[in-house]
Amino acid sequence: MSENINTLFEQLSTYTSTPAYPFHMPGHKRLFGVDEMPYKIDITEIDNFDNLHAPCGIIKRIENKLAAAFDSDHAFMLVNGSTGGILSAISAVSDIGDDIIIARNCHKSVYNAAMIRRLNAEYIYPETDENGICQSIKPEDVSAAIEKAPHAKSVVLTSPTYEGVVSDIESIAKICHEHNIPLVTDSAHGAHMKFCAFGQKGESISGGADIVIKSLHKTLPALTQTAAAFLNSDLISEETFRNYLEIYQTSSPSYPLMASIELCIDHITAHKDEFKLYEQRLHDFYEKMSDLKHLQLLSNNNYMYSRDIGKIIITTFKANITGYELMKKLRDEYQLELEMSMPTYSLAMTSICDSVEGFERLAQALKEIDSTLKYEKKEPFPPLPRPRKADPEKGEKGETRSIYIYPPGIPIVAASEVCGENELRYLKKWQPQSHRL
Repeated sequence: MSENINTLFEQLSTYTSTPAYPFHMPGHKRLFGVDEMPYKIDITEIDNFDNLHAPCGIIKRIENKLAAAFDSDHAFMLVNGSTGGILSAISAVSDIGDDIIIARNCHKSVYNAAMIRRLNAEYIYPETDENGICQSIKPEDVSAAIEKAPHAKSVVLTSPTYEGVVSDIESIAKICHEHNIPLVTDSAHGAHMKFCAFGQKGESISGGADIVIKSLHKTLPALTQTAAAFLNSDLISEETFRNYLEIYQTSSPSYPLMASIELCIDHITAHKDEFKLYEQRLHDFYEKMSDLKHLQLLSNNNYMYSRDIGKIIITTFKANITGYELMKKLRDEYQLELEMSMPTYSLAMTSICDSVEGFERLAQALKEIDSTLKYEKKEPFPPLPRPRKADPEKGEKGETRSIYIYPPGIPIVAASEVCGENELRYLKKWQPQSHRL
């Protein structure tokens, strides 16, 4: 290795000493926990430390804490991120070759699970706004999809989405259960929702979803890759679900990650007042941004059931700047690192660990940038394309691959589909400035 190239640890250590402020995941914002890499507590399944795949001691107690904190019947720690939980959930509710109903804006892990299980997908296409942001899944669209696929073994959707869009889980769960179909929700971005007043509307567990997957690290103070799965259903057995977790999760689970989950749950349970302070900071921030002239903050619209205001969407739809340029300017000139950007918006992700100073820095930066901009209305983004299905076995064998924008990881063309002219036109709208296409 060249002397001029730092190790990853050195580069991380150097970066954390800069004034760069993280408006991105993980939710601990580098302000929670210990500073050292956790070598001293990194062990394996030795006596008195239980086993994640057959918990009966200290790990079982952590899962009980998780269940109690989220008012769930059963809770399971995930150390492979939400992906391991999604793969396990879809496998638990389906047999090989079954029909399944999937919201088209689901994460790529849902599509991978469908490919592994050779499932026949009936898609629900959400409406999109002028920025290309997918809106809430409508209950009536779920009903229509069940009519088209009456033998479907599950309905799978994402709520809240990467941009914080929430669906009416209670109404959708009721529709699913009337047909004896379990509802699986990818709520990876909604681990904080239960504890916030603005998050009660559409919360997946209280809304009646059968399996709910939440990434703790995205919006709560937990290490990256930590997540949890919650089971509340008479339609799926705990044993079946845990068996699939054993398949999809590593056989060498990280004890530092599991300890991080427990520290996170203990903290948010003991300090619920932090969520009230967090909400106040958010409301104060939105109030300060009410006089922006060209940039805009996304709010609820007619196509949204509800929205997580902790996902701050700054739209550039009516300004002479792109979302990519805005994110770069915030990084280069103000040392504010956002979560992601798209052609007409940027996303700042927040959590209870964000400081008053952090919000003030972002507010001041946006006001300064806004004062330099001019009006320039852009073309509305088209709806999600509907590519033609091809041979699913080709995707399974690796002969074809999904095409998706990352983040958020929604396949524009799935591995079992054909990329036609409409799909190419859609993709070209992202390609010029998206380095992660």
